[in-house]
Amino acid sequence: MEPEKTSARIRLTDISPRSWEHSADRAALNTLKRLPGMDEVLKFFVGGTGEKSIRLLFMASSVRATPRQFAHVYRLTEKAVSILDAPDMPDVFITQNPALNAGAVGVKKPFITLNSAMVQSFSEEELLAVIGHELSHILSGHVLYKTLLWFLVNASLFIAKLPIGQIAAMGIIAALREWDRKSELSADRAGLLTVQDADVSNRVLMKLAGGTQIEHMDIDEFVKQAEEYDTGENMVDGVYKFMNLVWQSHPFPVMRLAALKTWVEEDNYGRIIGGDYIRRSAEEEADMKKDFEDAAHEYQEEFRRSKDPLAQTISRATEQAEEVRKKAEEFFGQMFKR
Repeated sequence: MEPEKTSARIRLTDISPRSWEHSADRAALNTLKRLPGMDEVLKFFVGGTGEKSIRLLFMASSVRATPRQFAHVYRLTEKAVSILDAPDMPDVFITQNPALNAGAVGVKKPFITLNSAMVQSFSEEELLAVIGHELSHILSGHVLYKTLLWFLVNASLFIAKLPIGQIAAMGIIAALREWDRKSELSADRAGLLTVQDADVSNRVLMKLAGGTQIEHMDIDEFVKQAEEYDTGENMVDGVYKFMNLVWQSHPFPVMRLAALKTWVEEDNYGRIIGGDYIRRSAEEEADMKKDFEDAAHEYQEEFRRSKDPLAQTISRATEQAEEVRKKAEEFFGQMFKR
């Protein structure tokens, strides 16, 4: 079935979020759901908090986009909803904040937040990519866990009331952080599928890294910077990079650009735009085992592609371990045949 065109962009009718989701995102989310204490935390969070108070906070302190307020943001949201064929249009709140940031929060009725600095300094195409990015968090079911993470990080009183120990809570926060970073890679893909222009998605990431003076930046130089970051000089650099990243909510912009560039170069974007994607109406039940296998393969491929000395060492060790495993299987298989 050919995808439908709308305003020079292709409408991805009936597309399933699994079409763009990073396999490590899905696997990490499945792992999260099985963490000790997670059920208790979710019951406490969904049952007694939180969601209504966040919505009321934004209702009181922000401006909601409507046909009469930030009408261009409302129109762009309608466009993103149409392109990704979302079942519902979320509210969008614009918040006075000088940081270039956006978010998606909520559980039963999720909504999108855009900081005023982003609305002021991003072009309409760039805002469309951002809105598509945040909309995908809602469509993928990320918002429950993102909202939970927001509470765990920002509300110390909430943590104190949790029916689990502090050590278990810290373990859940660390696991949420790792998943959260992978979920951003998924959402970057959805942002590109929404705006359907790689240059626009690249500009968004460059602005997040260097501010709004895009006329002083160059995409080719930024790509070189991403490659230099990936290469590193020695294994110590790899350790530093890991330590810098481990408590971040998002992968660094150069990492996000490199990941998105690889996804496009492997023809995933072109295939989806061409109409070859998973459809919600024909979606099979999630295969958790396959998700973990795909995620393991994805991590192996990331290490294999990386020029970082530490990543290359891990990649070689993984390949050698896999080779040993296969030989052991062959050996014992032959033994049992005898």
